[in-house]
Amino acid sequence: MKLLAVAAMAGCAVAQTPDVDDIMSRVAINQAKALEMRTQFVYTQKQLLRMVRSNGKLAREERREYVVTPKIRGVKKELTRFEGKYEEHGSHISFDRPGYEHGKMDLDGDLLEAMSKDMTNACRSQDGIARDLFPLTYHQQLKYDFRLLGTESYRGRQVYRVSFEPKPHLHLEGSEAIWKGEALLDAAEYQPVLVTTKMALNIPLAVKVLLGTDIKGLGFSVSYQKFEDGLWFPVSYGGEFHVRGLFLYRRNISISVANSDFRRTDVVSNVTYAASGQ
Repeated sequence: MKLLAVAAMAGCAVAQTPDVDDIMSRVAINQAKALEMRTQFVYTQKQLLRMVRSNGKLAREERREYVVTPKIRGVKKELTRFEGKYEEHGSHISFDRPGYEHGKMDLDGDLLEAMSKDMTNACRSQDGIARDLFPLTYHQQLKYDFRLLGTESYRGRQVYRVSFEPKPHLHLEGSEAIWKGEALLDAAEYQPVLVTTKMALNIPLAVKVLLGTDIKGLGFSVSYQKFEDGLWFPVSYGGEFHVRGLFLYRRNISISVANSDFRRTDVVSNVTYAASGQ
């Protein structure tokens, strides 16, 4: 009888776990709701962009701080603080604005500026992150195959671990579906908690400024945090990879973004959220 009871309980547990199509359908619906809710908040975004030469020495570093206001399509960003420096002949030289060029052909400056814009200021995105980078919205899901890897505990919450990769007929040169990776999805609210991606094929637009570029280790991760029912925000986002271009150009590039101090835009409300430590 005990064996039958255990078997019955196991059967119920299996039955309670939805299939991956059902999981992703709910995630798509909740992503749309969360994106709409994010337009009610402004927040602070800190960026750290860094380039290191193949010998391990710093080539260029930029620290940026913005006040970000999400809109129906895209975000409005106001730069409130900037610190930059580059290396020249063994010395670090400071500069005070994004896009600063210290020579006729400053590949480091051009590439960092393109990365900051393309990867944190995507048009039609209420958090600035390109939708095709972490393909969880309905239209992006159509381009990918998803597989449920299991259920586990993450930071005290039950999550589904789901892998994704481009559909075979979209895994082609020039396709927008260029990412593969895994997502941890909250099992109670069907919201992303952590998403990691690696490039399945192709090179993103921000890196194409370097003709003949070879990319290794290209990948990104984004972490979300819940602030209230239905309201989840990406609180950290980043990636690191190696670029090899023409004329012996070699760089290890990293980008790190932290969002905090979320404030509701409605003047009637004083609700403010601070992201917990990641």
